[in-house]
Amino acid sequence: MQMRKEWLLLALLAGSVQAAEPPAGVAGTPGPATPAPAETTAPAEVAPAQAAAVVPDARSRLPLDELRIFVEVFERVRASYVEPVDDRTLFENAIRGMLSSLDPHSAYLDSKDFGELQDATTGEFEGIGLDVGMEEGVVRVVSPIDDSPAAKAGIRAGDYIIKIDGKSVQGMTLSEAVALMRGKPGSKLLLTVLRKGEEPRDIAITRARIEVSSVKARVLEPGIVSMRISQFQVHTGRDLRREIDKLKADTKNPLKGVVLDLRNNPGGVLDGAIAVSDLFLDGGRIVSTRGREAESEQTFSASAGDILPGVALAVLVNGGSASASEIVAGALQDNHRALVVGTTTFGKGSVQTVLPLTAGKGIKLTTARYYTPSGRSIQAQGIVPDIMVLPADVEVQEGTDLFREADLQRHLGNDAAGAAPATTAGAKDKEKPLLERDYQMAETINLLKAAAWQSRKPQPVPATAATISAAAATPAASPPEPAPVAPAPRPRGKKAG
Repeated sequence: MQMRKEWLLLALLAGSVQAAEPPAGVAGTPGPATPAPAETTAPAEVAPAQAAAVVPDARSRLPLDELRIFVEVFERVRASYVEPVDDRTLFENAIRGMLSSLDPHSAYLDSKDFGELQDATTGEFEGIGLDVGMEEGVVRVVSPIDDSPAAKAGIRAGDYIIKIDGKSVQGMTLSEAVALMRGKPGSKLLLTVLRKGEEPRDIAITRARIEVSSVKARVLEPGIVSMRISQFQVHTGRDLRREIDKLKADTKNPLKGVVLDLRNNPGGVLDGAIAVSDLFLDGGRIVSTRGREAESEQTFSASAGDILPGVALAVLVNGGSASASEIVAGALQDNHRALVVGTTTFGKGSVQTVLPLTAGKGIKLTTARYYTPSGRSIQAQGIVPDIMVLPADVEVQEGTDLFREADLQRHLGNDAAGAAPATTAGAKDKEKPLLERDYQMAETINLLKAAAWQSRKPQPVPATAATISAAAATPAASPPEPAPVAPAPRPRGKKAG
């Protein structure tokens, strides 16, 4: 009986490898490869190339001795482990071990992981649109997503959710609470919300399909803007273009410099990184990939047209910038379009392809390495910034300008029309200066200003009425007398005679 089980299992394993038709999503079939999201510590990229179909050649022949050992271990664990374990769990764990032992980024995805992966890379999910955290056993609203059902229902940042559909959140984990708030679009949800200084109240919300943008624009100074990309999703390139178009429409404050903030961006979808790089390049190579299979060798180039021609660009990175972030930084650095500032990046130079399996499952498999436009691999090395700026805690010293002209009694006023009064020493802003809040960003802005100043064309100052009248009142200077000219020396020579 034992031998029958063993050979039956061997036959099943061998038969699965010799299957003529590959599963959907593998090269040669109509199923597309699904994009993979970034992971927290070692993000993954999604390759446009798909894995090659399994062909029954010499490489696909299974080693029978190793299969026998596998079956023997399987049967012994199944029969002798201290607690019963079902066959499905043993097989899934064996598959997980097979993939995780290859490298840190290859992995097996069960149906739950596969679904969450798709939500993360598309930037879409079904729910009410809240960014939440856990605080003292209750769910605290960090911020509602703009135009989401939660925002329209009046939920605010700082609110506490104490019940979800009548169930107390006390004792729940954050993931359990989030799972309860998610659901099919059109379904109803009742939240009991506690707001500071008010009694708890029930708020009814209808779930919907939520789209989250991974791009946030922030005007730091007139003409200087930070573009924060938290993760590269399918629509990141589109979202970034929209934000830039909004800023370009502001004719009062034309753009002089843009900081592309990729700090702690763990990566994401390869297509998203290519789309972002393409926005700022007017041609040239973006990235190339190379692997074992011919399908994995691809080169991606930028189309003509820089969305911000002549505008200074800096890419701010750190050790948490990985994968797709490094592709963008490397492309803009090698094409001399942007100054890379910050600290050395994570150093993930491999590409993962997500291949769907049956029953809504899949595998994430490393299929290629990627190379920057100059041909360099940053695997385990990272992108080295053009200018290294370490994070630092800086305290601005107050009262350094002890005494100024404006502080003197009977000082002359400024005769320029509409001149603003001088700012007195010691005046403090309500918010801490950027130098104290984000030293790296403040230094990057200084570099942008220098780049913008260096690239500007000299503009002659037009003469004003005051300068013209002053010039007319000044008597013309007499032409200088010519300097006396010394007589030329007489030539010396021999006398004839």
